[in-house]
Amino acid sequence: MSMALGLPTPGTDTVGLATHRGITRPISLGELKPGDLLIDASGDNNTRHVVIFEKWNNDAHSSYTAYEQRGDHGTDHRTLTYGLPGGDAEFKPYRPVKFGD
Repeated sequence: MSMALGLPTPGTDTVGLATHRGITRPISLGELKPGDLLIDASGDNNTRHVVIFEKWNNDAHSSYTAYEQRGDHGTDHRTLTYGLPGGDAEFKPYRPVKFGD
């Protein structure tokens, strides 16, 4: 994630991505645009996670396509519902400050 955001090494952890206002700022689900993040900063190193939003898959905004890295899968580009009603509610939307509005 640090590379995608252009952060200096060693970057920051998932909690830092969600709380450091010099890196991200909270937005609403309706504001999501390509390059925004959905972050689950709760729990421990095994449960915290970040995905990069690409696009909504339908006009109802009931799923979206995103990039994520997960364990032995490497980088995936797939349909997700994290942070949406009926999905994993721990995920919250954020906009990288570096990319502006």
